[in-house]
Amino acid sequence: MRILGISAYYHDSAAALVEGGKPVAAAQEERFTRVKHDAGFPRHAIAYCLEEGGCDLGDIEHVVFYDKPFLKFERLLETYLATVPRGFRSFRTAIPVWTKEKLFQKALLRRELRKQAGATDWNGSLLFAEHHQSHAASAFFPSPFENAAVLTLDGVGEWCTTSIGHGVGRTLEIQREIHFPHSLGLLYSAFTYYTGFKVNSGEYKLMGLAPYGNPRFVKTIMENLIDIRDDGSFWLDQQYFNYCTGLTMTSEKFHELFGAPPRRPESPLTQREMDLAASIQAVTEEAVMRLARFARKSTGERRLCMAGGVALNCVANGKIRKEQIFDDIWIQPASGDAGGALGAALACWHQHAGQPRPEINGCMDHMQGAYLGPAFSDEAIQIRLDAAGARYDVVGDDGVVPATADLLAQGRAVGWMQGRMEFGPRALGARSILGDPRSPSMQKTLNLKVKYRESFRPFAPSVLREEVSDWFDLDADSPYMLLVADVAERRRRKMTPEEERLFGIEKLNVPRSEIPAVTHVDYSARIQTVHRDTNPRYWALLSAFKQRTGSPVLVNTSFNVRGEPIVCTPEDAFRCFMGTEIESLVVGNCILRKEQQNPELARDYKDRFALD
Repeated sequence: MRILGISAYYHDSAAALVEGGKPVAAAQEERFTRVKHDAGFPRHAIAYCLEEGGCDLGDIEHVVFYDKPFLKFERLLETYLATVPRGFRSFRTAIPVWTKEKLFQKALLRRELRKQAGATDWNGSLLFAEHHQSHAASAFFPSPFENAAVLTLDGVGEWCTTSIGHGVGRTLEIQREIHFPHSLGLLYSAFTYYTGFKVNSGEYKLMGLAPYGNPRFVKTIMENLIDIRDDGSFWLDQQYFNYCTGLTMTSEKFHELFGAPPRRPESPLTQREMDLAASIQAVTEEAVMRLARFARKSTGERRLCMAGGVALNCVANGKIRKEQIFDDIWIQPASGDAGGALGAALACWHQHAGQPRPEINGCMDHMQGAYLGPAFSDEAIQIRLDAAGARYDVVGDDGVVPATADLLAQGRAVGWMQGRMEFGPRALGARSILGDPRSPSMQKTLNLKVKYRESFRPFAPSVLREEVSDWFDLDADSPYMLLVADVAERRRRKMTPEEERLFGIEKLNVPRSEIPAVTHVDYSARIQTVHRDTNPRYWALLSAFKQRTGSPVLVNTSFNVRGEPIVCTPEDAFRCFMGTEIESLVVGNCILRKEQQNPELARDYKDRFALD
């Protein structure tokens, strides 16, 4: 039985194909259209999934959408009616879209599906899963656990914003929910908006900014905005927010409470924004910790699965692990709405069709390292690079890893495109920009000259799984870059008294460890453990780099510039290479050096994409 899952029409549209209870293919639409967070119908992603699965739509038994539009419409109407007349402006904006398209999504989906190959032979069913059911299914069913507590947290689905569930075998029961307008995701997004970043995109920036600040607003937030109970349930005072009734996240009362209007986007950051970021991060961590403790107590389980946009807050995830609330944690790598496509398909397989889970070994999950996107043969790569005008050297399978390790050891920034593209927001060594973590200037160079993004944003380390505990305060799998832990004490550099007195953004250029390019200002790092069985070539590259330098760690950031989706094809990789100061590019077995390229093919990538 083949099942196709779809998420669309809000943000991060995606498609996923499940066969035999396992993901066969999954991808976000943005990777094909090159439009960040593309919310349109994922026709390119669907076409890819069907091609990868060796089938067409006629071979699909069920197509499953990741949420229920009528329930969402019910929530909108009830919210507007409860807030009359304040919500009229928002109502006037939203209702025409719903009455024209979204309310009749079943017909819209069928109309779009009829454009796919094999649609004339399709007589399968079109099903709808609830939003948090999709999140929970994406968390539990691909996990390596036979039973587990399941925690989902995001902005909002239909009504639910937070759920605690219990997974046992092929059953998954949601035991408790918190409903809109009370939402940790929307609270965090309100501060994202207030500090001048883009909602549904800039939350990563807020998390990265937090270590520069002092959490001096925690008491203000806890006494005015949110009431968090011991069991993790919470309540938000809607006087301070505008997302129910207006077109912004925060109200004038919110601005009065914090003494200023929202920061203007792209204006200089001040210590105040850093302190706000530190404060809301601390509050979020406290709420998540209480929810995790209650999930442990209410389910009796020793393992936890997580999904939803808030589950991408890797700092909070790291705190759950550090506190040892659970023996083990597994987090869906595509925790946001894109992963809802996969969750909807898996919910159909197990909960609708009643099919068993694939064999679970308690160690490796069923996500294949999240490498579920397109791959390109060496022949296809060369044809595409030739058409783009690239100049390259071809090396054998045995030559690409040592040649790349040499480039990295020389201090060069390397674009690295190998194998199947990752599913989810993180680059995991298939579509990555790599660098030497020992370089004290690499973090600033990559941010300002390659990524064209804010200088304060940290980079993640990829580390050989076998070596992780020697370099970080972590001895566990973190294959999806969703856990934060500190750099090991023995790897840190003692700071001078003058450096200790630095505050906020002044800390940025102070080397803090043997691997300064991936050590944040609080000595933390967002860690990816690299496993030989899921990405053997990337594992071999880290091993070769260690042989040359003694470091089993590389800087790993996504292969894109600010505002651009992660590259998908060899052409995408070459364009980004020629539009930035990346010095070398390795695509399959092809090695490109910037100095050898035709200068007429250079592009100005700095302002090519809308800022995120």
